[in-house]
Amino acid sequence: MAYTLVLLLGLAAGTLGGIVGFGSSIMLMPALVLMFGPRQAVPIMAIASLMANVSRVAAWWREVDWRTVAAYSATAVPGAALGARTLLALPMGWVEGLLGLFFVAMVPVRRWMQRQHWQLHRGHMAAVGAVIGFLTGVVVSTGPLNTPFFLMHGLVRGPFLATEAMSSVPVYLGVVLLVMRFRTLAGPSIHAGLRGGAPLQAA
Repeated sequence: MAYTLVLLLGLAAGTLGGIVGFGSSIMLMPALVLMFGPRQAVPIMAIASLMANVSRVAAWWREVDWRTVAAYSATAVPGAALGARTLLALPMGWVEGLLGLFFVAMVPVRRWMQRQHWQLHRGHMAAVGAVIGFLTGVVVSTGPLNTPFFLMHGLVRGPFLATEAMSSVPVYLGVVLLVMRFRTLAGPSIHAGLRGGAPLQAA
């Protein structure tokens, strides 16, 4: 029954994410935390998000802005690795608190960002990548915060969806590989991530 719920949520989340470019992890993460606990939910969601973003890149391949991807990923990947190491070092109670605090703070922060009229060039995107990468390594669900930066970089529609997704692929891949290296992602958790990611791709 629990896995059926995850599959249904994944289908709904994938549909939303395919339309607006984010939202999948926000919908799935609470269910994963309840089922597996916060420390396992993060890498499981990273696997599902990796699969979802690979699917979006495949659909919008020709629209990718590769220079922006390179600028963002150059700092986001090491930032995500540092964030994942931080997650593994934190006591369990702290992980739960950080996840809760992040989800509560995300709504007002995102609304504030939407009211700004910044114009970001690739140097700015590299700085954004470092911060968002670190946060992704800790909490995974950074799509709503990440989206305004790519829009303020001048990307819309297909180029936005493709570039944001391609920029996220190495970040999520790095998180998954790191937690696997430290043997904190067991076989059942990998299977859970694949189950959660499958409907995101289908959508």
